[in-house]
Amino acid sequence: MNRSSSRRLSFAIATVLAANASSLFGLHPKDAGPDQFEIKFKLPPPKPLTPEEALAAFKVAPGFKVELVAAEPMIEAPVAMSWDDQGRMYVLEMRTYMHDVEGAGEDQADSRVVVLEDTNGDGRMDKRTVFTDQLLLPRAVMCVNGGALVSEPPVLWFMKDTDGDGKADVKEQVDGNYGSRTGQPEHMANSPTWCLDNWVYSANHALRYRLKDGKWVSEVFSSRGQWGLSQDDYGRLFYNFNSDFLRANFVPENLAKRNPNFPATASTGVQVMKDQTCWPSHPTPGVNRGYEAAALREDGTLKACTATCGAAIYRGALFPPEFSGNAFIPEPSANLVKRVIIDEKDGALTARNAYDKTEFLTSTDERFRPVTAYTGPDGAVYLADMYRGVIQHKGFLTHYLIANIKDRNLEPPIDCGRIWRIVPDGTNPQATKLPKETAQIVPLLGHPNGWVRDTAQRVLVERKDAAATPLLAELASSGSPLARLHALWTLEGVAGLAPEVLTKALADADPKVRAAAVRLADRTMVPQLAKLTNDASVDVQIALAFALSTYPEGQDGLTDLIRRGGKSLIIRDAAMSGLRGRELEYLESLVVAADKSAPAELLSALAQAVMTERRAARVEKLLGVIASQKAGSPEQLALLGGAAGKPPAKGAKVKLLYLDAQPEALTKLSEAANEKAKPMLALLDSRVAWPGKPGVPPPPVIRPLTAAEQNLFELGKQTYTTLCGACHQPNGQGMEGLAPPLVDSEWVLGKSEVIPRIIIHGLTGPIKVNGTSWSLEMPPLGAALTDEQVAGVVTYIRREWEHGAEPMTVEAVAKTRAEHKDRTKGWTADELAEFTGTKKPAKSAAPPPTSEAGPAAVQAN
Repeated sequence: MNRSSSRRLSFAIATVLAANASSLFGLHPKDAGPDQFEIKFKLPPPKPLTPEEALAAFKVAPGFKVELVAAEPMIEAPVAMSWDDQGRMYVLEMRTYMHDVEGAGEDQADSRVVVLEDTNGDGRMDKRTVFTDQLLLPRAVMCVNGGALVSEPPVLWFMKDTDGDGKADVKEQVDGNYGSRTGQPEHMANSPTWCLDNWVYSANHALRYRLKDGKWVSEVFSSRGQWGLSQDDYGRLFYNFNSDFLRANFVPENLAKRNPNFPATASTGVQVMKDQTCWPSHPTPGVNRGYEAAALREDGTLKACTATCGAAIYRGALFPPEFSGNAFIPEPSANLVKRVIIDEKDGALTARNAYDKTEFLTSTDERFRPVTAYTGPDGAVYLADMYRGVIQHKGFLTHYLIANIKDRNLEPPIDCGRIWRIVPDGTNPQATKLPKETAQIVPLLGHPNGWVRDTAQRVLVERKDAAATPLLAELASSGSPLARLHALWTLEGVAGLAPEVLTKALADADPKVRAAAVRLADRTMVPQLAKLTNDASVDVQIALAFALSTYPEGQDGLTDLIRRGGKSLIIRDAAMSGLRGRELEYLESLVVAADKSAPAELLSALAQAVMTERRAARVEKLLGVIASQKAGSPEQLALLGGAAGKPPAKGAKVKLLYLDAQPEALTKLSEAANEKAKPMLALLDSRVAWPGKPGVPPPPVIRPLTAAEQNLFELGKQTYTTLCGACHQPNGQGMEGLAPPLVDSEWVLGKSEVIPRIIIHGLTGPIKVNGTSWSLEMPPLGAALTDEQVAGVVTYIRREWEHGAEPMTVEAVAKTRAEHKDRTKGWTADELAEFTGTKKPAKSAAPPPTSEAGPAAVQAN
């Protein structure tokens, strides 16, 4: 047989194998891609490499080297790491993840956390202790309070060794809703991180936690990201999604999202990295959507990220100064780590590739799977490398990827794992260990390594040693800028922040320190804060907008600040965040003062918030304010645009706001409208109704809830706030690119049997909600919620936000759960349509009319 014939036969075998693999191993046939395809860039099965061989397969940026820290058998399948104050490395091993394409092993409690130590200072771990084992698919570990937080969904545990043998003998539950028992591992709460403000935040989770007097407390917050969480020197959070390299919060989420009447889109969840291209150093055909024409380049390399995770902001001093604040982002499907440079201007951050058509670190080893990056106690960049061929969870495997895995024998081995560190050439850095004495820990708040500063602050807050307070107060005015910043937040953590310390900090030479002082000031300092509105720093201006908008007595100072802040959308968001319920009154104060310096963006936002609040009397008053402006003026157009809002998506219904009577202001506006105002006025008119308005139905009559149903509603509200509100938001409006809206969703308000199925079993896109298509996944929550909780959530979302649908019963949920007790995958739009009677009939020669429908999704990417 000649070579050409051999190639043709090989291709034919591959095609047959692909088709067979589709039927044998395609676990989700409705979302698994085509079952007929060509295996692109067919490559021979790669052999597993030894750690030494894997080192030779790396290509790293000039001036750096990769070193092995640990490998099998000392470590297996590492996915998360954390260091205690003595530099010991706690490593979470997810040993039972995807032993094959069927997901074998995931029901086995065989994962663990191990503690690794380098006893001779050569950078290589040589001592290993099992801290805790018999864990079922754990997700995260974080050293804290002499022990560690360990997530084993749905539980977040605090574990501690109290007898000195290295093994945890204390196991206390911190939270029972930290993810769910079943579902996709990559769509689960992870990466708890102690941040500058002394709260512990997580990726993909809606609560934040704080250690107070030895006890854990929590509060509802916002969810962010998919896998991995990092902060910069100023406490700003960074995270990503699988096809999105980097996002950031420029400001604290708890402040930016205080006002449910207005979404803060300019300062939280911002996509700072627009360029999603990546540059592997070898062909990477074994990616989930490799069958798509746009997925791979002509040379077989992945064009754009598809498995991004675990980004780290570099905060060490070991690398050259230009690396400070850069992000190092693993992309395991492309076997690389990207470095991006983060730039700051006017309070906003943007990111750009550090290299042209190449990456900081690549490998030709297909089993190199970096999933999380860190700045270590020695200033090096550390990587957790699962080291395996199968990285995609079974719930999302396509037929194409399964065929590649089988064809190239990528399932074994499953017992490997590596930890690498990247250091500059000619260095052998040593981990910093914190001293025992409080007085010696305080100066470490100014250490050049961010890990050391963070750990020193955490330990001081945990100890709450009164002897530290005067030392911290002195450091807050005499140390380096970063030392002063950490000293302020450490004083906050130990409840030792005196007014005189804050007063000094408000006049600090460094704007970041001044901004932190504004944020830490309480209501008694509002007059003092109002005198700072001429501060030239945008960081201080943003902090002032948050603080002054919170209290009515800060309103004059806020107006003065806004005059100076110009058109900054971040300052606008900060101002709007504190005006909840006072937007109309503040708008009126601007109008009465004929304040021409008020930015159009702010006027529009104020009008939008009043409309979102949906209180008829206040909306009528708003219309009067708009009509009182000079016809066609910039101020009137800004207000009119905010009140009208965006046009609804095609096929979506506009929710009517019923007024008592036809407002005279609308008539006045119509008579004076110019060409710019007319389309906005028409959209506004379509959103309001009144008795006798032509073509408008009367307001719906809503049956009051019984006492039992009201109790269920209240339970549902609590559950929704804790578990669902982070993605779908407290106002039910959802989050762009993350979770669809629940307000007025045809699937929330339609047949009641749909939503319990979605909550219990999850949902697999694509779907359509209110005329907009979504291609996201919602994990199942059935294992985490009781029938009563599910019924409560359904009742709540069908009755909140002016909804009037019938409530759900516990009995109906129990029946649904029993009916589908053997179901192991999420629902699709087509499947759910079966229960609603909206499923499109099969095509025929003369198909009858059909209606389009899709379920309301509830998912965090």
